[in-house]
Amino acid sequence: MKKSRFSEEQIIAVLREQEARMKTADVCRKHRISSATLYAWKSKYGGMDVSQARKLKVLEEENARLKRLLADTMLDNAVLKEVAFKKLVRPAARRRAVEEARQRFGISERRACSIFAVDRTSVRYAPRRGDDGDLRSRLREIASERRRFGYRRLGIMLAREGIVMNHKKLLRLYREENLRVRRRRGRKRAMGTRAPMTLPQGPNQRWSLDFVSDTLINGRRIRILAIVDDFTRECLALVVDTPLSGARVARELDAIIATRGKPLMVVSDNGTELTSLAILRWTQDRRLDWHYIAPGKPQQNGYVESFNGRLRDECLNETLFVSLRHARSVLRLWHDDYNDVRPHSGIGGLTPADAAKRVVPPRPDGHDTNPGLQL
Repeated sequence: MKKSRFSEEQIIAVLREQEARMKTADVCRKHRISSATLYAWKSKYGGMDVSQARKLKVLEEENARLKRLLADTMLDNAVLKEVAFKKLVRPAARRRAVEEARQRFGISERRACSIFAVDRTSVRYAPRRGDDGDLRSRLREIASERRRFGYRRLGIMLAREGIVMNHKKLLRLYREENLRVRRRRGRKRAMGTRAPMTLPQGPNQRWSLDFVSDTLINGRRIRILAIVDDFTRECLALVVDTPLSGARVARELDAIIATRGKPLMVVSDNGTELTSLAILRWTQDRRLDWHYIAPGKPQQNGYVESFNGRLRDECLNETLFVSLRHARSVLRLWHDDYNDVRPHSGIGGLTPADAAKRVVPPRPDGHDTNPGLQL
């Protein structure tokens, strides 16, 4: 608004001259104003003294200030409703909100930053890091081969190739590439306190057995016998067939013992094949301690149950078996990959084969009778 060259005192004095019977034309000529200006002054300040005119000016300025504040508040609310309709947590989201507010409402950067409580240096920040194109492509390649691996196991696979990075950067790239593993619906689990399982202190101290079922594409049912060393987490055998009797289980155990040695204990559930006369006779002949878990308590055989979960998630659910021969071929390859390539989080990211090689043998003087892993 253009400022007048007449003060309130001067305007009141001019109006007093016009009220003193002086002609309007003479008053306008004397003060070099138009008659329209004089009548505008008269409608606004007529009958007032100087103090009243000053109060009127103060009220007008306050009214204009309040109008501006109201307009600014309404505009800020409109920006917040249309642009920031959800929480702006990350700096990138705040930068996008500031830019969108400037384009849609035509406001300045300073005002947009004040609305969203963002520092202007944060808005003007230009990232200096590279796009890591080669690293991203390799991460996608490994994730496409290992679709059920999370970012930690993918990081171990990259580290084997000499690509080492901070776990936070790995997680960021993993999320930006949208490589999240889809969580499959699990079964309901029992609640309550449980006694911790006794841990084996060396290889061949305890083996775990369990059966896993699957079907071929023609609907024929197959069964898989899984045998695991609880200490090294090695998969000792994956036996695939349609019937698997107790005698067949005993023969497979004999084959493993011939190359690996006899275990101190074997743990299994109460399946008919594992409680058969053939198994009972075999344990008596081999003088082995065979422990059966409580009925309905698979958590007591947790090592092989965990292995079964990995087997089903990473192999059985990912493959359609054409025939029994095809199933044996695929499971043989997965068995070798599990023991020699796949990192296991329970043994510090090592493979079961590496964990078996790192077992500390007992000292010859007998001071260290319990072998252990050197991680």
